[in-house]
Amino acid sequence: MRNYSSSQIQAITAGDGPCFCIAGPGSGKTSVIINRVSYLISHYQVAPTKILVVTFTKAAAMEMRNRYEVTAKGQNRAVTFSTFHSLFFTILRHAYHYKVENIIRPDVQYAYLREIARRHHVAVDQETDFLKSLLEEISLVKNQRINPENYYAKCCSQDSFRKIFMDYTQRMKTQRLIDFDDMQVYTLELLKQRPDYAKAWADKYPYLMIDEFQDISTIQYEIVKLLASIHKNIFVVGDDDQSIYRFRGASPMLCFQFLKDFPKAKQITLSENYRCPKSVVELAGKLISHNETRFEKNLTAVKDLKSSVKYSLYKNQFDEAKAIVRKIQEYVKAGGKYEEIAILFRTNKQPSILTECLIRNNIPFRLKEHLPNIYEHWISEDIFTYIRIALGSRQRSDFYKIMNRPLRYLSRDSLDDATVSFEVWMDYYEEQDWMMERIDKLQGDLRMLSTLSPYAGVMYILNVIGYRDYIREHACEHGIAIEELTDVTDFLLSSAKEAKNYKEWSKQIEHYKNQIEQKVKQDDAMKDCVSVMTLHSSKGLEYPMVFIPDINEGLLPYKKATLAEEIEEERRLLYVGMTRAKEKLFLSASKKILHHDSEPSVFLKEMGFSMK
Repeated sequence: MRNYSSSQIQAITAGDGPCFCIAGPGSGKTSVIINRVSYLISHYQVAPTKILVVTFTKAAAMEMRNRYEVTAKGQNRAVTFSTFHSLFFTILRHAYHYKVENIIRPDVQYAYLREIARRHHVAVDQETDFLKSLLEEISLVKNQRINPENYYAKCCSQDSFRKIFMDYTQRMKTQRLIDFDDMQVYTLELLKQRPDYAKAWADKYPYLMIDEFQDISTIQYEIVKLLASIHKNIFVVGDDDQSIYRFRGASPMLCFQFLKDFPKAKQITLSENYRCPKSVVELAGKLISHNETRFEKNLTAVKDLKSSVKYSLYKNQFDEAKAIVRKIQEYVKAGGKYEEIAILFRTNKQPSILTECLIRNNIPFRLKEHLPNIYEHWISEDIFTYIRIALGSRQRSDFYKIMNRPLRYLSRDSLDDATVSFEVWMDYYEEQDWMMERIDKLQGDLRMLSTLSPYAGVMYILNVIGYRDYIREHACEHGIAIEELTDVTDFLLSSAKEAKNYKEWSKQIEHYKNQIEQKVKQDDAMKDCVSVMTLHSSKGLEYPMVFIPDINEGLLPYKKATLAEEIEEERRLLYVGMTRAKEKLFLSASKKILHHDSEPSVFLKEMGFSMK
């Protein structure tokens, strides 16, 4: 073990009993786990079949298995490397004879929820986004074992959520279907109610190792405790500073709870960072030190590259995007590869301005997550419909879409023909002067709209026609945060500024849509391309060059983070993103986000950067 540090050797050779290995970013934790498995077999003569290594993703489990088999040189292949869900399903399969067919498919899951929501008359505009949020909240309730009667939903009213949750749960039971959250709930119930089952599985795997322990949820931890309760040979590897999945039920407090539940546990800290330059490690450490709920650590960098962190404050996001593009071009021109670069954002809605800039400059990139096309949002479609009618469309379907946005009390029955004539429309209301005035005003507004630039046109629709008031009322009526909707209008205003006329703006939008569609089709085949992803998705990855733009108040920390523990998680999220950098790290903020004045994040101040 000459190539390992003293703390790594200590972790690899730790014998029986509980052990908590605090593994900072880039500290070689996977190598420690793999070599510990080999050491248990070769030094302590533990049978390979008695060892279980659990992690969160199939890819991580496969990587560890492959690396272990290389280390073991084909020997002792009977070690089990599993995900939590695979382990839980195996336990349920033996107990209840579940088959793969009993696991609900995502499309069926969405179909059930769509049908149930419609039955309860839950009105939504973006159905796909609503169903995704609904599913996340159902998952949270199950994972944290919250009584749905006491849960205040964010995606809909409390009463609607409770009814949907109960109907969905009942339908799953009737169809004998389970989702991934049910696997956890049923496994915990089984092991608690049947001590003989708990003992059988504990005896099957008396040596238990958990990777990425900071990401464990309360229910997963309860199951792990039951499996380790007899032999107590549990070795967990994690870093409370990298706990970033609070929305899934994970909490850094479980790291502290482990030491309470296993008071005799050894505590080992892997303090050497083999990934990041010294300046990145020191800056990230300075940031995370502002969190109060954490284990104190003194991480040191093995690399000592100079000038590897740069911070910039830009006039707006367009200048920020152009600067990122220039740095990418310079890096590639100097011999670097696109695949060595990652651009990390707080949310998957942010990259639109940057991706447009990448497309215009023919820089290949891969989207790690689905990028919501803001141009296809229902608000965008309404704005485009107004413009389309102003430019001459007389399709009845277009008028149906906007005639009561804002509310004008115009009846759909007033439009008999597939092609709309304002004269005929006025005739329909000839005995109602006030309705004729509304149609006349709409016609006048459309005439004015046809003469304006795209930016002025969007402003006219929002402020003169009254569409801004409409979306404010819509948000209030549906319990939606107004920011969710104004973010769309702000983006449209910023985009419209770049075009001289409607034709140019339309071409710009169509080109962007086509490029994004091609990206989705080509992503799997593309090798040498820039990775664009959220900070959450960057976990476990590393790149020579990392950009983290938009480090602004309201974005990072995110505007919804108000409680102290939520702010600490936002700080951990930035810490994770920063520690992905192997060589160069570029941090930036903008004086304007979309077209609003914005302040650089307090996190930048905590790291010692100027706010001006």
